[in-house]
Amino acid sequence: MKIKTGIGQDSHRFEETQTGKKCVIGGIVFNNIPALAGNSDADVVLHAICNAISGVTGVNILGKVTDVMCQSGITDSSEYVKEALKYLGDFNISNISISIECLKPKISPRIDEMKIAIAELLKIDTLDIGITATTGEGLTDFGRGLGIQAFVIITVFK
Repeated sequence: MKIKTGIGQDSHRFEETQTGKKCVIGGIVFNNIPALAGNSDADVVLHAICNAISGVTGVNILGKVTDVMCQSGITDSSEYVKEALKYLGDFNISNISISIECLKPKISPRIDEMKIAIAELLKIDTLDIGITATTGEGLTDFGRGLGIQAFVIITVFK
């Protein structure tokens, strides 16, 4: 058996002006909160998952691969994750750990929904997904409410 681990990070500020775009985090929509700024839906959790998969595969997915997708009009980050999963080849996901730092929105009440959305996307069991959230005691811009940051560690095996 071969085991690999990858780490990914992503962060986005909230949009300063309303564009009609929704705030999407971990594949679910959070209403009554500004969208995250970015060319895509700016889902920091799904972007961090792509970066973690890059850590395993060595392929610059969130950038080189997804930039082409975004330029062709694909802005749904779940499509980026689906593309990233193709680079895993014979490897299967064992588990994934997600840590989110933000003041808003409140993540904890929606963790189960996020786990379901991510499990469906990654085709793994919700029991293999851990999600934690913190404000970081307001020590960073994320903890002060200016945006959201996510870290992901993924373990794969073959």
